[in-house]
Amino acid sequence: MEKLLRTADAALRTLFAEHRASRPTPVGGSVDQLPAELTVAEKKQSAAFMRVNHVGEVCAQALYTAQAAATRNRELRAQLEAAAREETDHLAWTRQRLDALGSRPSLLNPLWYAGAFALGLVAGRIGDEVSLGFVAETEDQVSEHLDSHLKRLPAGDTASRAIVAQMKVDEEEHASEARHAGAVELPGPVRSMMRGAARIMTTTAHYI
Repeated sequence: MEKLLRTADAALRTLFAEHRASRPTPVGGSVDQLPAELTVAEKKQSAAFMRVNHVGEVCAQALYTAQAAATRNRELRAQLEAAAREETDHLAWTRQRLDALGSRPSLLNPLWYAGAFALGLVAGRIGDEVSLGFVAETEDQVSEHLDSHLKRLPAGDTASRAIVAQMKVDEEEHASEARHAGAVELPGPVRSMMRGAARIMTTTAHYI
């Protein structure tokens, strides 16, 4: 019952609470920084990318929460919970940036959370090595998406670019930590399926 309550609390906090970052924003100033040279079209483009990134962090919270609930390994649970806390910084930064850009998070966040939680629970039930494999592969794919965003974000949107750059560093560290902890490489078809699901999610979240 205690585990169920913790899991429900994590879901409610992720989806509905105001998140506070434990680290200073990577912007080097205010996350609300909005250079005057950004056009309406550029603001819209930046907002779409940051909405996708916010969805990715919602899914990361769900994945880590489910995997932490499924494992019986205390050390692994602590590692997953620590990664989830770091991802909370990303949630806060991306949401604050969306607000600064005059936009909103994805309306489908509860759906994205549920799907990622189910995936994390299944992976966790299979075994810790597979669960860590999902973490490593997910973070690798997220890093690729963030890298593509850095190439496509408006050059003048230095605030969004700084946030995305730091997120990329953190995701790469999470992938490395998962492999160091014993992650197995997932089969090719599974990786392809994950890429396909991520493509659907990111394309939808770009607009909704």
